[in-house]
Amino acid sequence: MRILVTGGAGFVGSHICEEVIAQGHEPFVLDDLSSGTPDNLPAGVPIHQADVRDKEAVEACFDEVQPQMVCHQAAQMSVSRSVREPVFDAEVNGIGMLHVLEACVKHDVQRVTFASSGGVLYGDVYEPAPEDTPASPISPYGITKLLGEQYLQFFGREHGLKSVALRYTNVYGPRQNPHGEAGVVAIFAQTMLKLQVPTIFGKGDCVRDYVFVQDVARANVAALFADLQDTFVPINISTEIGTDVNELAEGIRRCVKLSLAKRNGAAESVLAPKHGPDRAGDLMSNLASHKRAAELLNWTPQVALDEGLEMTIEWFARKCLDTEQRMGA
Repeated sequence: MRILVTGGAGFVGSHICEEVIAQGHEPFVLDDLSSGTPDNLPAGVPIHQADVRDKEAVEACFDEVQPQMVCHQAAQMSVSRSVREPVFDAEVNGIGMLHVLEACVKHDVQRVTFASSGGVLYGDVYEPAPEDTPASPISPYGITKLLGEQYLQFFGREHGLKSVALRYTNVYGPRQNPHGEAGVVAIFAQTMLKLQVPTIFGKGDCVRDYVFVQDVARANVAALFADLQDTFVPINISTEIGTDVNELAEGIRRCVKLSLAKRNGAAESVLAPKHGPDRAGDLMSNLASHKRAAELLNWTPQVALDEGLEMTIEWFARKCLDTEQRMGA
């Protein structure tokens, strides 16, 4: 199958491309390279540099690639930026998505997966929320994610376009951008590797559901090929395990110590985080159920948080520390 991954040079998208190849299919990438990079991708994956807000560029990409399926990952992904620049958020996550969906209809795409978000749709929840939990977005980012799902439902009713909205919880892993929903992992990793002191907002007792990026990539490919009866299906991609920021920071600190010791032959002094003021708008608890993913996609998370953090920290160490050593040599 020819599978187009929008935002494919970015964090999640590049891992989807790897999974597409592993499953014997052919990935193509549409990306404006504003945050992604070709270095994230396996050699030989074709990249069409285009902004989803540019309708003609999107149509030209579809005309050339002739995709049979689409993973739509391209997005304005920062909650804080959506608050500062709601029009930009709406242009990328709303208008940009419409350009992609119209091209899908024109080219008879068989199915679309969409990077939605359980984190911003469900609000404060203290037990793993199922997909029928009422949506309660409080940021422009959350609003446009909900809008995207409603557009998918419309295109299903009007044009028969089949789609799956994958509601990710907090995705983390190698190649992570610090500006996404789970950017705290990347921020803490980079800060601690430089032996600087990261800041935890408030008491550090906010609970999140952290899911490893390779598990998310598996879910996307599974959703493309699953035998689903409904035209539109929302599915949570989560672990159902809550971790507060203090626990997360300590796990990252442990992994950083191991990584630095391996490189320097001795344990390094990795400082514990300091606590700053509360950050307005932070949810206290956000968890999502993956029961539907298990039933419909035969998907459950495979990578535990400790294991995922070790792989993530090792990637950041190679990127940051090893690069610095080569430059200093």
